[in-house]
Amino acid sequence: MGADEEAELSGPDLPGPEPTEPEPTDGPEQRQAGPTGAAGLDARDRAVLALEARSWRTAGAKERAVREELGLSSTRYYQLLNGLLDRPEALAHAPVLVNRLRRVRDARRAAR
Repeated sequence: MGADEEAELSGPDLPGPEPTEPEPTDGPEQRQAGPTGAAGLDARDRAVLALEARSWRTAGAKERAVREELGLSSTRYYQLLNGLLDRPEALAHAPVLVNRLRRVRDARRAAR
């Protein structure tokens, strides 16, 4: 290929790669700075909702997944999940899941 052909292939009329923004970190300073992601939830919040949406075959599988995938105790996981149920960002991100969990939570409160 000659120099003219190379210049023709890489000329200003051809689109270049799209500019990308760096991925946000999931550190404590990122959570304090404000919401991230498309739905205003950080990566951990989205991971909690995704894990809760999955079905589980055995009783301990969910607790094991919480420890291994999220690095959280079961107690902390449920605290985060309960807090997410009250956030409009979580409702916008996973409306069917959040509404189902709200109904379950309200039924348990009414039963007490």
